[in-house]
Amino acid sequence: MILLSFDIEEFDMPLEYQGDIPFEEQLKVSQEGLKNILGILRKHQIKATFFSTVVFAENSQDLIHQLLSEGHELASHTWYHSKFEDADLKKSKEHLSSLFNTQVVGLRMPRMQPVKEEEVSEAGYLYNSSINPTFLPGRYNNLHFSKTYFKEGNVWQIPASVSLLRVPLFWLSFHNFPIFIYQLLANYALKRDGYLNIYFHPWEFSNISKKSYKLPSYTTKNTGELMIKRFDNFVSWLKNKGETFVTYKEFLAEKTK
Repeated sequence: MILLSFDIEEFDMPLEYQGDIPFEEQLKVSQEGLKNILGILRKHQIKATFFSTVVFAENSQDLIHQLLSEGHELASHTWYHSKFEDADLKKSKEHLSSLFNTQVVGLRMPRMQPVKEEEVSEAGYLYNSSINPTFLPGRYNNLHFSKTYFKEGNVWQIPASVSLLRVPLFWLSFHNFPIFIYQLLANYALKRDGYLNIYFHPWEFSNISKKSYKLPSYTTKNTGELMIKRFDNFVSWLKNKGETFVTYKEFLAEKTK
């Protein structure tokens, strides 16, 4: 069982590296990438979950309506990608639900930052997928968390998948590991956990090689057209193994029935 998800957001990563990118360009890069993602999902007739900021969704309404019409799930990535306050949890959930006439029950924090379960519960979420249960210096120290889904209070926590020795299977691993190594690690996690929870971003499927972005090479490796082909082949590999692709709502419905 594959939980495939995408954090659809303003492409503000260049700002982390003192790069330059106007707001309209942030949106355009992510919108182009999202179009490429939806094309791959249509080709393979599979479902995914999209965690969107309100800012991106408001500026990309046709694309959000399209992904919903194609059977995908919309969840919250809060209001903005670069700043956050607790009130954004409930506001973003309600706004996305109202704007697109859909039930938003899931949350992923920008950059997988920590958030209190009580705040998530009070905002009315069913699940939170903001934990990467690994150790990355300067980013994550989550070795104390379960590698698989668990319930904390009233909220289901669905951590990102890790493999042997908690090697993360997130987007940077997909871009930088030889693909046969990534497949080996993904297969290990699948056999151990019974499912695979992996996430990507639309800008990975766009051209982000502009020098003005000042992005380190490990973030731009195998992006754009290379990512489209790499991801397409990876999905084919999973399908050939007989794996099914489900939304987070469908996953929890199956696991809690």
